[in-house]
Amino acid sequence: MGVCWGPVVRVLVLQAAWALGGGQVRYSVPEESKAGTVVGRLAQDLGLEAGEPEARRLRLVSPGRRASVEVSGSSGALVVSSRLDREELCGKSAPCALRLEVLVERPLRVFHVELEVTDINDNAPLFPAARKNLSIAESSLPGSRFPLEGASDADIGANAQLSYTLSPSEHFTLDVKSSDETRQSLFLVLAKPLDRESVPVHRLVVTASDGGRPALTGTMELVISVLDANDNAPQFNQSVYKVQLPENSAEGTLVVRVNATDPDEGLNKDFSYSIVSSVPVGNRDLFTIDLKSGEIRLTGALDFEVVRLHDLQIEARDKGTPPLSGHCSVELEVVDVNDNAPEVWVTSLSVPVPEDAAVGTVVALLSVSDRDSGANGRVRCAVWPAGPFGLVATFAGSYSLVLREALDRERVSEYEVEVRAEDGGSPPLRGSRGVRVPVSDVNDNAPAFAQAVYTVLARENNAAGAELARVWARDPDEAGNGRVSYSLSEGAVGGWRSASSYVSVDAESGRVWALAPLDYEEVQVLEFEVRAVDAGEPSLCGNATVQVFVVDENDNAPALLPAAGGGPGAGAAGEAASGVGSGSASGELWAWAAWGAPAGQVVAKIRAVDADSGYNAWLRYELWEPRGKGPFRVGLYSGEVSTARALEEADGPRQRLVIVVRDHGEPARSATATLSVSLVEGAEAALAAAGSSLSLSGAGSGLRPAAGGEGGAAAAATNVWLVVAICAVSSLFLLAVVLYGASRWAPRAAVLSGPGPATLVCASEVGSWSYSQRQSRSLCVAEGAGKSDLMVFSPNFPPPPPGPAPKEPQPEPPALLDTVSGPPCLAPSGPFLPF
Repeated sequence: MGVCWGPVVRVLVLQAAWALGGGQVRYSVPEESKAGTVVGRLAQDLGLEAGEPEARRLRLVSPGRRASVEVSGSSGALVVSSRLDREELCGKSAPCALRLEVLVERPLRVFHVELEVTDINDNAPLFPAARKNLSIAESSLPGSRFPLEGASDADIGANAQLSYTLSPSEHFTLDVKSSDETRQSLFLVLAKPLDRESVPVHRLVVTASDGGRPALTGTMELVISVLDANDNAPQFNQSVYKVQLPENSAEGTLVVRVNATDPDEGLNKDFSYSIVSSVPVGNRDLFTIDLKSGEIRLTGALDFEVVRLHDLQIEARDKGTPPLSGHCSVELEVVDVNDNAPEVWVTSLSVPVPEDAAVGTVVALLSVSDRDSGANGRVRCAVWPAGPFGLVATFAGSYSLVLREALDRERVSEYEVEVRAEDGGSPPLRGSRGVRVPVSDVNDNAPAFAQAVYTVLARENNAAGAELARVWARDPDEAGNGRVSYSLSEGAVGGWRSASSYVSVDAESGRVWALAPLDYEEVQVLEFEVRAVDAGEPSLCGNATVQVFVVDENDNAPALLPAAGGGPGAGAAGEAASGVGSGSASGELWAWAAWGAPAGQVVAKIRAVDADSGYNAWLRYELWEPRGKGPFRVGLYSGEVSTARALEEADGPRQRLVIVVRDHGEPARSATATLSVSLVEGAEAALAAAGSSLSLSGAGSGLRPAAGGEGGAAAAATNVWLVVAICAVSSLFLLAVVLYGASRWAPRAAVLSGPGPATLVCASEVGSWSYSQRQSRSLCVAEGAGKSDLMVFSPNFPPPPPGPAPKEPQPEPPALLDTVSGPPCLAPSGPFLPF
């Protein structure tokens, strides 16, 4: 066997060529090639440049079996890595082709390589036994044929084509019959009658030579014993029995029943059956034959994928002396059944898959095979569940798992994909392979606030650093893409100061802090935007509007206003505590009243205003001095000083009144006014009133006529309108109380905030019921439709002052907050009409 294979390798290595239809490279290499033998320049044949095989990780994938070849990382050549034995790899199959898959990356591609392992003559013919004993009756006639077990050669082709020779003998010759290219029948033919007395035993050598170069041989010794008379051998009714059985036949299944007859008599007629040999060699144990009946049954399992055809040599030997035998063959064809499920292999997997991967991206490469044949070996593949992935056939038995739909990691972060294969058998068999495909995150979601608008109530004069609200935005992305930081969007409040001068936002928690105490008189509504930005690349952001409604505190005392005309007359001015007036030389407020003026005659009106709003700006007037039953009284909410009874001379020429103006805040704040009323005759009062006031009709004069028809009619008309106004205001008050009760019963959050469209909120601030220089106005912020929430503060009415004076009807305080619909507005509303 010392043959030099170097020249043979160089001659037999074929030029690599692309198969035009399938993109397949074919190579050929002889078996038993040494490790390191170059099969072909794979990288060059695949069109790769120098250095690309290593850079693109050119590698070999061979699912299911050891390939015995590998790809050289530096040169990209396909070389032999271990012993190549064609007989071990393919047996008697020809040609012996290995299907390999070659992968390159960047981009990921798969190439199919077919490697044919060619046969060399490395196996000599082999007989089943080195020595065979034959008994031949001397009465055998020339031309008698005796079957012999032929030799077998593990090689194929010309290396397995056997020829037989017999050592020189005048009595015997060899006859070889070929039923087809793979099966030969060997017979020993009697050429000359035997004479046991001259030669009782013949020793011959049968030599089998194959067709290789050089040829290899095997021998078997024949020991032929010549027997006496029994000149009729058993004869079978068929020389060849052909049978078909499915491969799933159970043990004990009847294969066939052979039948032979012997025309002799006595013991020479009795015979028994036996299995002489089988092809392939070694499968005789799969069968048993009944010695008497000739029934052949299975003793093992058939396998179509291992052996498709069994050839049995059956002998019928009689009991004569010498015994004679007849022979026949049984050809058993194994019929394929669907007993092999498809197998699925993952040859390459590229995970994780980014969620913005394009449709058509290759995720994995799969290989599918079925050992059955025909329809039983035809495989259909599908992906379950039918989600964003699909299969694309790239070659026979090869598939690519590709992306069919866009991915969303926030919806599904990982897929468990099952590739299912089903063959065409009946019933069909199935195989599957699970593939886990995680999805990696990209920054495709902007932070989203829980509410588009946050509405917050904050009391004025709050401490610096107090927490006003907390905003929160959610980003469904992960890691840095979902990490949110908050900032304050710059914007002017009231047109001259930025929001950052009032509040700040914590970047991590979203808490909104007050930088300084808020002043309701400076800003009633603070509106700004908070921006949430994630840490992705590029970063995404979201915005929310925060509306801070400043709730008024009673931090301003009532302020007295000067007289309307600037001249002498009733009015109020100066500091609240000093009582210094600006209407007279003495520094006190003063007015005139005529002797005999009837009860209820208005002689003066005190005017005051409070910088606060709502209850804190709702003023009431009380007569502080003189206490008891004096000639004058003060309207509790109008500030009008009128006569409590008819004036008499006993009341003196002048009355000094101290009037306290209080608001309804908690605690209440107040201011004090001093009014001097001079009691004069009717004519003097009229002259004084005419000379002291130019235009006091709308604001209330300091001195009014004590009596007269026209004055009484005007007072009566004024009282009628006063009653009408009080009734209207009382009706509004009852409606507000009902709505307030409804809002208290309905569930509500501690902070007036909620998602949905922007809310239009109007806040009204009301001064006193007296004349006020501050107009009542509605401040409206934000846009969109109005909300259904009605916020009403419960009024806190003071008890009526003691005394015999008639009680005035108590007017209703205006609502602090109303909810209206409409665009942003600044709607003025005039002050309440004087009584």
